[in-house]
Amino acid sequence: MKRSLFAASLLSLALASVGIAQGAASSPETGAQYTQAQLKQLALTAHAPEQYRALASYYGGQRESYLQQAAKAKKEWAQLSQNVTSHASKYPLPADSARNLYESYMSKASKAETLEAKYTQMATPDAPVNAQ
Repeated sequence: MKRSLFAASLLSLALASVGIAQGAASSPETGAQYTQAQLKQLALTAHAPEQYRALASYYGGQRESYLQQAAKAKKEWAQLSQNVTSHASKYPLPADSARNLYESYMSKASKAETLEAKYTQMATPDAPVNAQ
């Protein structure tokens, strides 16, 4: 009895974690939520200006989100950089981790900005449909 109850709870926990791992990416501006598979499919099948605008809007929201996260990481980096006390500290220092996080968010924001510009340009009526 205990074994089957334990197995059932473990299975439900595993299914819940899979659902969270496959969670939807959302755009704060539009409220649109897409999984990574849906984004890829939309990018591959998009041919109407409305679809390109939806993609551009999504990536614009992602860019803003990454920039906000980068600003928080930069504040943390600045605070942690002031507290470096010893050369015998363990590596990586917390300030190094904060800097890496900041750089990661800025890189993601740059990629999202590039994709936003691409899809915005493709959404204009005179733009070629298969522009890369």
